[in-house]
Amino acid sequence: MLTGYQIAIVGGDQRQLELITQLSAQDATLHLFGFERAHQTWSGAMRTPWRLEALTSLDALVLPVGGTDEIGRLEALYADDDLYLTAEHLAHASSSMCVYTGVAQPYLRTLCETAKLSCVALLQRHDVAIYNSIPTAEGVLKLAIEHTVQTIHGAHIAVVGFGRLGMTICRMFDALGAHVHVGVLTATQFARAKEMGLKPFYTDTWAMPLPRMHMFINTVPAMVLSADVLAHVSTEAVILDVASSPGGTDFRFAQKRGIKALLAPGLPGLVAPKTAGHVLATVLITLIQEQEAMMGGAVR
Repeated sequence: MLTGYQIAIVGGDQRQLELITQLSAQDATLHLFGFERAHQTWSGAMRTPWRLEALTSLDALVLPVGGTDEIGRLEALYADDDLYLTAEHLAHASSSMCVYTGVAQPYLRTLCETAKLSCVALLQRHDVAIYNSIPTAEGVLKLAIEHTVQTIHGAHIAVVGFGRLGMTICRMFDALGAHVHVGVLTATQFARAKEMGLKPFYTDTWAMPLPRMHMFINTVPAMVLSADVLAHVSTEAVILDVASSPGGTDFRFAQKRGIKALLAPGLPGLVAPKTAGHVLATVLITLIQEQEAMMGGAVR
């Protein structure tokens, strides 16, 4: 339980609603900023205005999954006004307060380093990434069905990247009867893909039948589907890029060639916000409890 723990939740989307529900059930005292238009009510949760002294005497600050943009703006779906996080806000925080977010962009990391506060990027954790790969893969399947004119069964699909997300996507499309080609970087990944019955290729050479592919699913946040690669892709192919923005596709060249290419980051929050929020809450509660244990079991 998190009895006596003071947690601020600032902005966010539907995932934060489930996060609040789970933290409330743990008996945490919650300070909600940017939830004026949220209809739910939670025990032990207080909605207050976002001001400079808002972070005084808090144990944890939970930001939206996307963190901040380059000027400190926070996504706040349920807020009446724009929310910003500044150095002045963190100057009022306790030195023991920990900042939690999904992704920590340079602006946020610089703020936390200057204020000497710990910053935890939850989406960089292996467990969160694996859990999130499930709703992401389901979102990819939804988009694949909506934007193609043939069945998944029998289709030639190239999944670029064989990490935590790529592996889940490959497994799902393989189970649906697709011919799954997967782009890998290492011999170990190549061997694992072969063991799974997939068709691996190295993304540095693209030694695979590009013109035969009906669909490309990119999970790599780097320019992998470049103009040189897309020049050999069928104009009837569909590209679903689920890497973090700006993705790993040359969208300009894809449009020039008439290839349908979609950038779709953040699918867990779109297709399964309750599940995605529950994942974040489970990991966050564990981290807070671990932090408390390190302090000798006493909640500040």
